[in-house]
Amino acid sequence: MTEPLLPQPQGPPVDTTAPHDAAADPPEAPSIPIDPGDAALLALVDRLASGLDRSDLAELEVQVGGTGLVLRKPVAAPVAVAAAALPATPSAGEAAPTGGSPTGAPARPSVKAPLTGIWYGSPSPGSGPYVVEGGEVAVGQVIGLIEAMKLFNEIKSDLAGRVGKVHAENGMLVKAKQPLIEVEPL
Repeated sequence: MTEPLLPQPQGPPVDTTAPHDAAADPPEAPSIPIDPGDAALLALVDRLASGLDRSDLAELEVQVGGTGLVLRKPVAAPVAVAAAALPATPSAGEAAPTGGSPTGAPARPSVKAPLTGIWYGSPSPGSGPYVVEGGEVAVGQVIGLIEAMKLFNEIKSDLAGRVGKVHAENGMLVKAKQPLIEVEPL
């Protein structure tokens, strides 16, 4: 059996075993009559927000008829992240770092996942992959599918060149902004 779409509002549980101290209760705000439909809608929004907080999603959009709702997680201030990510400038006797990887090799550009979901590198089981290591990829070419919320989203390359490495594994979860493939410019 499924849950009803709009839950009935419920008050907090009351402990009937402890003696009640009326002086400890905060003063009540003047009561404004609330339509039961509005209360049910507010309860649903609270449940959706709670589900968003527990998920890896950054945003949740719901559209029912002519009514739409978008819930977004707050983002951290970019200033704090940028300051922590900047490397220290080398002193006069030190050499400057040469690349983005620990080995000193320059980091290759990569196509990143635009959303979180399950990665599929081919259009159907048993068929060939969209891209292979060593193969070429063009801007706008489909490189795979990400399944999110029971929808399959075509992921297109925003880079052109030779595929250096495929990072995403077929049938595995990929997170938003995770590198899917590395592309060596031609």
